[in-house]
Amino acid sequence: MDYKQLINPKSIVVVGGSDNILKPGGSALHNLVNGSFEGDLYVVNSRGGSIQGVKTYQTIEEIPPTDLAVISIPAKQCLSTIDYLANHKGVKAFIVFSAGFSEESEEGARMEKELVEVLNKAGAIMIGPNCSGFFNTRHQSIFTRPVPDLDSRGVDIISSSGGTITYIIESAMRIGLRFNSAWSIGNAAQVGIEDILEYLDNEFNIKTSPKIKLLYLEKITDPDRFLKHSASLVNKGCKIAAIKSGSSVSGSRAASSHTGAIASSDSAVEALFRKAGIIRCYSREELANVGAVLSLKELKGRNLAIITQAGGPAVILTDALSKGNINVPEMDKELAIELKKHLLPGAAVSNPIDIIGTGTGEHMGFCIDFCEKHFKEIDGIAVIYGNPGVSNVGEAYKILDKKIKTCKLPIYPILPSVVAAMKEMEDFVKQGHVNFTDEYALANALSKVVSWTPPSLGKIEDVPVGIPRIRSIIDKTPDGYIDSDTIKELFLAAGIPQVQELVTDSKQEAIAFSNKISYPVVAKCVGPVHKSDVGGVVLNIRSDEHLALEFDRLMKIKDTTGVMIQPMLSGKELFIGAKYEPKFGHIVICGLGGIFVEILKDVASGLAPLSFHEASSMIRSLKAYKIIQGTRGQKGLNESLFTEIIVRLSVMLRFAPEIKELDINPLLANEETVIAVDARIRVEK
Repeated sequence: MDYKQLINPKSIVVVGGSDNILKPGGSALHNLVNGSFEGDLYVVNSRGGSIQGVKTYQTIEEIPPTDLAVISIPAKQCLSTIDYLANHKGVKAFIVFSAGFSEESEEGARMEKELVEVLNKAGAIMIGPNCSGFFNTRHQSIFTRPVPDLDSRGVDIISSSGGTITYIIESAMRIGLRFNSAWSIGNAAQVGIEDILEYLDNEFNIKTSPKIKLLYLEKITDPDRFLKHSASLVNKGCKIAAIKSGSSVSGSRAASSHTGAIASSDSAVEALFRKAGIIRCYSREELANVGAVLSLKELKGRNLAIITQAGGPAVILTDALSKGNINVPEMDKELAIELKKHLLPGAAVSNPIDIIGTGTGEHMGFCIDFCEKHFKEIDGIAVIYGNPGVSNVGEAYKILDKKIKTCKLPIYPILPSVVAAMKEMEDFVKQGHVNFTDEYALANALSKVVSWTPPSLGKIEDVPVGIPRIRSIIDKTPDGYIDSDTIKELFLAAGIPQVQELVTDSKQEAIAFSNKISYPVVAKCVGPVHKSDVGGVVLNIRSDEHLALEFDRLMKIKDTTGVMIQPMLSGKELFIGAKYEPKFGHIVICGLGGIFVEILKDVASGLAPLSFHEASSMIRSLKAYKIIQGTRGQKGLNESLFTEIIVRLSVMLRFAPEIKELDINPLLANEETVIAVDARIRVEK
């Protein structure tokens, strides 16, 4: 697709433009007239004359040849209008505000399809229909307001929703974020998120292109293409943050495995974003704050100094940073004594550095310089400075402006006095700065940015996995849940360590096997989905008599076909699962095992195949990671082997798409080993 006439049109016509700026056509015309567009501007309205000072034509037949058409007319008139403009007036780019298409009815969907056919045949592109428009630094063909400050180094934003893009922009404007372009794609009938990412990817220039992209997505039509171009942009030097809405409902409410109950379309989004290197956000404010953090100098570590005028916000910030694994290290005592000499009596200097409410801008500036020069443990500085009524806030913000521009470390301004220092804050932002009015919002955004992991696209790790053997097993396996012997063969081919076990309906065989591997043993019923729920798991069996008694009981449980005997092993229970999600492929999840999988739902997801780096980042993102690391004198688990098993499993799944659900629950882990104890796999060809 050729975006030239959309991006940099020499002429624009607003079809349906009016003097009423409360209507889309009138509002868009107002934005164009009062914006940066310097080309020829026309209006089509049956009344003719002049509208908002722009020459107006009564029909589309009267206008001169034009590059871009903004369409704000009833849906039923769009097809003939666009057909004529594309084929007789040379219009190759369209922005269609009109609603009443696929979002409304089957008839609307049919009209939308015909519209795309006309555009494709004419070699034209269309944003919309049912969108709020497009703007960049050259023209503002959008009907929503306000239009933010525009900067060729600002942020690019793409949104599925016209209303949402407006509210995100407002949130961003409030904290000082600037924009280069905004794409409201509406129904995305012809140009969708993947197309725009491809265009931005192909046109990206590390020296001149904006390096921050914000996305609001309601659907991802082509995950592979989305992944390809978003990961490519990130690898070229971009940072992407995104909200994906509408992904909270599980794809299978009556799932027959732990993974099926947990893994949903939301897991697929999480996995896709992780593989693409996209920072995931969940609200408009969070997206704007992440964008603001990304617009500042890069924080190259996890240690911050806090310079504050009030103790409370500094404590809130310190706590919030700690939750995001960002440190506020204590300043060396000798350094602190030296710093205190230059501050007012009552100042606290250990870090946070509290210059107290009567502290001036000069005190703040001195602390910034002191920290940059002497406090070598830190990687950045957060400054909290409001207006308690006893300091010259305007002068302080001028000093802060200079320090941000000259300091080699990133400085995060938190200017909380949104009423008492409103004008001073606005003046500060106009100097090109962002302002985090809330310390918790900064900490949350900053923790997301520092936890970012780079893309891992299409890489299959070179681990010895018997792919021909896996294919042979799958090809011979019928649909449904596969038996334990077949699971053993698959895991053996994939190199996944397994516990010794026997599945049998013979009591004598079970007793003989238990004596062979030595007591104590574990006995589990085979057949029921959730064994624990039906009393189908017995631990610490230490004799033939005890086993015989439990064997008879287990065989009487409904749907039981046999009993599994395993040695009684010790260790922490871990979990790995996978689910095939249409369009996305296999979503692999991991976490703590046993009953905690569904109770805590503390899991991380990734998109197969997984690299070692991805698998490791999944494990380390778990809230329970400290248990895996080892805490309070307890030894850690074999994290490297856990990582390797996740990678091996993901490689196996890459070559076995027929596996639709898989649970390994639990894996028993200690500091030396990680062993698969129980597994369940469903095949559907």
